[in-house]
Amino acid sequence: MDIQQRNEEILKWFNHFHTHAEISWQEFNTTKTLASFFEAQGISHYTFDDVTGVIAEIGEGEEVIAVRADIDALWQEVDGVMQANHSCGHDANISMVLGAMLELRDMPLQKRIRFIFQPAEETGGGALAMVERGVMQDVTHLFGVHLRPQDELPLGKIAPAIYHGAGAFLQGTIKGADAHGARPHQGQNAIDVLVAIHMLTKTIYLNPAETYSVKVTKMVADGGSVNIIPGAAQFSLDVRAQKNEVLDQLIAKLEHGLQSIQAQYEIDMAWDWDDITPGAEVAEEALQLAATAITETFGEEVLAPAIVTPGSDDFHFYTIKCPHVKAAMIAIGANLTPGLHHPQMTFDHHALFDGATAVAATLRKAVTIKQLETVN
Repeated sequence: MDIQQRNEEILKWFNHFHTHAEISWQEFNTTKTLASFFEAQGISHYTFDDVTGVIAEIGEGEEVIAVRADIDALWQEVDGVMQANHSCGHDANISMVLGAMLELRDMPLQKRIRFIFQPAEETGGGALAMVERGVMQDVTHLFGVHLRPQDELPLGKIAPAIYHGAGAFLQGTIKGADAHGARPHQGQNAIDVLVAIHMLTKTIYLNPAETYSVKVTKMVADGGSVNIIPGAAQFSLDVRAQKNEVLDQLIAKLEHGLQSIQAQYEIDMAWDWDDITPGAEVAEEALQLAATAITETFGEEVLAPAIVTPGSDDFHFYTIKCPHVKAAMIAIGANLTPGLHHPQMTFDHHALFDGATAVAATLRKAVTIKQLETVN
């Protein structure tokens, strides 16, 4: 397949997955579409009985080089309509990795290349589900790929790694008591509690040399009428830090603060950390493999320094759970605006072709290295 045909295929896939976005753990048609393609192409692959996602392999040998593409979309309002939306660019990630597979599938490979099409990155549980199902067996190196927003990387630049921050996301409920607007002493105003929680997030101080943030991202309280003081409410928190240990400090302070608020207002309050995503654990060897591949393929003028970003990605669970694996995520400049997770996110589609080429070159470079240590 020549480069023009490959690029046409990449665009076709991108348009399909962009149009048929599916949210976390519900990527049923995405899984079926990928599996059907691999079946038609005679590419070894398998799916799971209990979760979405597809694993495909090419090449031969005992050692495995892996690459991961996340396949889920966000649920958000777009032009006044709530819908699944690929505003984080996972449709692009799928297409770039498929393009790399097309480029490599007919080459002689002395190792296997495993393509992990992973569900549920946005909820933070997809990578863990894949690890639990054994997809990292025999893997020595793991790579990912992601488009970057314009303020991080412009079109025509590619970075060999992304140093994501750590993130934690809390969902909570408040159960007080409704009251008549004229008799506030007879109730327990959930809005007062929400305000206290908001103030808590503004009074957490850590070492100012560290990068971190805590903010309320949802407050819902409605008594049903303007003269009813609501007793029940829901809230959520988004907590970020560049380092995993700093995130742990933030969580500890929030736990103590929420318990104090609960006691102060004498209400029932429950909360759950439904997603904690670790910060990046980038292996220098994987970073250098990607950097060398980018330089040899595109030239030194294309190679950019590794990206440091406050965003998080569950990709890094793979190295937390499998510390022997050397991993890095490649960053693709795309003139992406207004930003990731914006409902109107857009980018220059030429970045898809750069990304597929960069991934293929990195995987090809990784296949040629000798593994000096036995992987258990």
